[in-house]
Amino acid sequence: MAHAFDTDTEAQGLIDYVDSSPTPFHACEQSAELLAAAGFTQVRETDPFPTEAGAHYLLRGGSLIAWDTRATHGVAGPAAGFRVVGAHTDSPNLRLKPHSDHVKAGWQMLAVEPYGGLILGSWLDRDLGLAGRVAVRSAGGTTTRLFHDRQPLLRVAQLAIHLDRSQNEGFTLNRQQHMVPLWGVGDEPGDIVGYLAEQVGVDREDVLGSDVMTHPTQPSARIGRRRELIAAPRLDNLATSYAGTRALVDATGGQASTGSAALAQVPVLVLFDHEEIGSTSERGAMSTLLPSVLERIVTAGGGSRDDYWRSLAATVIASGDMGHATHPNYAERHEPLHHIAVNAGPVLKVNTNLRYATDSVGAAAFRLACEQAGVPMQTFVTRSDLPCGSTVGPMTAALTGATTVDFGAATLSMHSARELCGAHDPAMYAGALSAFLAPTR
Repeated sequence: MAHAFDTDTEAQGLIDYVDSSPTPFHACEQSAELLAAAGFTQVRETDPFPTEAGAHYLLRGGSLIAWDTRATHGVAGPAAGFRVVGAHTDSPNLRLKPHSDHVKAGWQMLAVEPYGGLILGSWLDRDLGLAGRVAVRSAGGTTTRLFHDRQPLLRVAQLAIHLDRSQNEGFTLNRQQHMVPLWGVGDEPGDIVGYLAEQVGVDREDVLGSDVMTHPTQPSARIGRRRELIAAPRLDNLATSYAGTRALVDATGGQASTGSAALAQVPVLVLFDHEEIGSTSERGAMSTLLPSVLERIVTAGGGSRDDYWRSLAATVIASGDMGHATHPNYAERHEPLHHIAVNAGPVLKVNTNLRYATDSVGAAAFRLACEQAGVPMQTFVTRSDLPCGSTVGPMTAALTGATTVDFGAATLSMHSARELCGAHDPAMYAGALSAFLAPTR
């Protein structure tokens, strides 16, 4: 059964989670640590799935999926449905190109490629660090190691106003030419491969590949007159990844001891990578990750293929992605009958053209979860004359055939290098998701 979440605890928990998660790989590592501390054990995809009841998680690159069968095992049968909370771990940023070292006009620079729909101007004149995953040579062939350099290393320098006095009237940034960060001074390129070798503790020749991303080094913080706001990078969508992880731990904590569930459904958390670029990858929402793991859970519990399809018919998925708070300086850009406020509870997201997967059945399930958690709920609709973004919701609905609802938490400056949300919302967010995973009706 869901419990109340403390506002200050969850606000600080989100800040710590975000600051420790500069990449999807680190976000999965952070969630895995929270789950492991709550008794979840890791399962590797190459190993047989456990047939006994238990709480487990699985990692596939920058994606994670976790589940707990302790409450339903031997009670609901192998065709028990699932209660799934889905989110994504990736955020728009600048990522290093394979050959990034170069020199221009006496500056050592690193070539980058913008990832996702980032607000380019928000990355200018910020102190940036590097983090990511490095593939290295090992006795068994290759292995991967994560690194997170919190030191300010890079800067994408803005052009001085004296050299372009029209900047304040609007300017265009060329992704190839104007977004290249500086990382030193000299006539010879810096050695990024040597730097990566130092970061992961191997010889230079043992670096075989890397996925390296930039991140702002300014720590997340509570701001505002009453510290009622959180300013942080990557709130879209690490705020949901954190809330979902906390919710799964909370929703399953009581079930482990009671051995029964209010409804006979298996709680699941899935955190996908690559949502910001379309989700079509081996670990995105369009991959086999969620369907294959759900099927393996069913079959490991003694179920058949038919039991798997029966379980999907009894499944409800909640797809979480941050939502747009009404911007006071641009209120006309929002649907006038659906204004959204921070610190006012989770946001149900609806779109007739199915950019969000919500229908009335899914909406009812989420509304009941908010009622159970004792938190308010808001409803978001995009203006009819503006395009609507999308989420992992429609994809997971199509791949599983399960009832799906889209939701989020209110945010300003989405896709900026530094976003803004309410400090009271993380606790309400986690509470609603915990109730969704362990419904009492």
